[in-house]
Amino acid sequence: MYKNFRIADELVRKTEEAELAVQQQFREIDKVCEFNSLKVLQAFHKYQISEVHFNSTTGYGYNDIGRDTIEKVFAEVLGSEDALVRGQFISGTHALTVTLFALLRPGDLLLSITGKPYDTLDEVIGIKENASSLKSFGVKYDQIDLIDDDFDYEKIITYLKNNKVKVIEIQRSKGYSTRKSITIEQVEKVIKKIREVDQDVIVMIDNCYCEFVGTKEPTEVGADIMVGSLIKNLGGGIAPNGAYVAGHNDLIELVAERLTAPGEGREVGPTLGINKLFLQGLFFAPSVVASSLKTAVLASKLLEDMGYEVEPKYHDVRADIVQNIVFRDKEKLIRYCQGIQMASPIDSHAIPEAWDMPGYTDQVIMAAGCFTQGSSIELSCDGPIRAPYIAYMQGGLTYPYGKIGVMKAVQQLLQE
Repeated sequence: MYKNFRIADELVRKTEEAELAVQQQFREIDKVCEFNSLKVLQAFHKYQISEVHFNSTTGYGYNDIGRDTIEKVFAEVLGSEDALVRGQFISGTHALTVTLFALLRPGDLLLSITGKPYDTLDEVIGIKENASSLKSFGVKYDQIDLIDDDFDYEKIITYLKNNKVKVIEIQRSKGYSTRKSITIEQVEKVIKKIREVDQDVIVMIDNCYCEFVGTKEPTEVGADIMVGSLIKNLGGGIAPNGAYVAGHNDLIELVAERLTAPGEGREVGPTLGINKLFLQGLFFAPSVVASSLKTAVLASKLLEDMGYEVEPKYHDVRADIVQNIVFRDKEKLIRYCQGIQMASPIDSHAIPEAWDMPGYTDQVIMAAGCFTQGSSIELSCDGPIRAPYIAYMQGGLTYPYGKIGVMKAVQQLLQE
C-alpha cells in the first residue's frame, strides 16, 4: 500500500526502526491518555450527560441547558471554578483577545513573562500599531524574556516589586519562536514565586496546544484563568469551531460580558446545534491528543536519525503537541509542508505556497488538509519563511494517519 503513496521501501524500513525505538515513549503517552479519559468520563457521569444536553437554541440562546452543563463539565475536567465554552469564539486568538480586554482597563499594565507572544497577538496588544489594540485604549505592555528556556525568576520578582501589574500572561506553547514550550511544573513554580510578592495580580495562561498532554492543567496549579481553542486539543477533531476560557468565577463573568454584552453575559449565546459536537469532541480528546503526541514523537526520532535538528527530541518531556524541525533551508521547509498536504484527507491535490497571512509579519506556509478549516489538532504543518526555517508540525487524529503524513513529508525531502 505504501507504494501507492510513492513511499520507498527503504523509508518504510527506517520508519519501522524508529517506531521500535520509541515504544517506551508510546507507553507513557498511553498512560496519560488513560488518566485523562477517566477524568473526562467522571465529569460526564457527575453531570449526568444525556440526550437532552444535545438540544440546541437559536436567537438569544436563553435557558440553554446543554450549553450551561457543558461549561460545568469543562470546568470539572480542567480543575477550574468555572468555564465559558462558546462557539461564538472564532479562534484561540479571539478568545485570548476577549479575555485580555475583559481583564484590563485603561492605565493597567500587562506583563508577558514568556517573551513576545504569538504573532497574531501583535496587533491585539499594540506591539504592531492598530487602532483597535489594547495600547490604543491606554493599556500598557511590557515583557520579560525567558533565560535558557525557563523563567527569569529574579527579574520577574524585581519587576513585580517595582511595578503594579494587573495581568501576567504566560504562553505555554512556543508559537513561532525557537524556545521550548513551558511545562506544567514550570508554570506551578513561577506562580508560587509570583504569589510570594503579589497576591492580587491575575495570572493568565495561553494553554493552546497543551491540554491533556499531561495529567494537570494550569488552573490546577494556581493559575487564575486560562484560554484554549476547540479546534486544537480539547475539540478532539470534532468541534467545528469555538474556544474555552476557564478559571475563577468572577473573571469568567467578566469575559462573558465582554464576549456578549454587559448585563447579559453568559445568559445569552445560542448554540445552534453545536452542543453534541463539543461533548463528543471532549470525549475523544484524550485519545486524539495521544495520537498527536505519538505522531510528533515518531517524526522527532525519524528526522533526527536523518540528521535534522529537532525540538523536542523523541525522549524529551513534552508540554504541547507541537514538533519543531529545523531545516535551515527555505526549500526544505516548503517541501516538507507540501508532503504533509499530499497525505491529507482533504485537498491532497493542492500544493501549499508561502503567502501573506493576516496577523503575521512574515510570509507563512501552511499545510492543513483538514475537515475543519485551520484545525491544528488534525495533522498540519506550518512555518514562517524566515531563518532558521523551522517547520512547526502538530496534530494527528489517529496515529496511523499521522505516521503516513510524516512518511510522505520525509519522502518529499528525499526526492529533492
